[in-house]
Amino acid sequence: MVLPVAARQPAGNLANATVLILRHADKPDHGSGLSAAGDARAIAYARYFHPFRANGSSIEPNALFATKDSQESHRPRLTLEPLSKSTGLPINTHFANGEEIALVAALRAQPQGQHILIAWHQGHIPNLLKALGADPAALLPQGKWPGDVYDWVIELSFDADGKLAASRRIVENLSASP
Repeated sequence: MVLPVAARQPAGNLANATVLILRHADKPDHGSGLSAAGDARAIAYARYFHPFRANGSSIEPNALFATKDSQESHRPRLTLEPLSKSTGLPINTHFANGEEIALVAALRAQPQGQHILIAWHQGHIPNLLKALGADPAALLPQGKWPGDVYDWVIELSFDADGKLAASRRIVENLSASP
């Protein structure tokens, strides 16, 4: 599937925005929910992202997005629920796997705030990165999120024109969060 380059889209509401992308928390051997480690990670995210500290500054998420629940997985939504409860922010679950372009179009078209946090399925994160104008191969090994990795956060920073200005992969190091 070839995705259009986000830089061709109007700046809209991504001007001067920061988008944080993470894989849902740890999954169990069977089922659509989180494992015990995943539940613990989701609870820890409520502290880690409220506020998120990077490069000496604090980022308070204004909007939460998670992949739409499916029969196979509720994990992205469950990952953000503790943060949603602690901040009072609702979780937007209108977009399913494969609807990454529609999600980015909505981010550009509708005000969400300057700091957006997205929990997604690992196999679809490369398409989300492409839709946002990032190069998955520059952020992920061979352009793919490894199946056994749950502790990364991708930070995308957009300039005043809504174009991707900087991107980086962060190891969350939850054990160091307050």
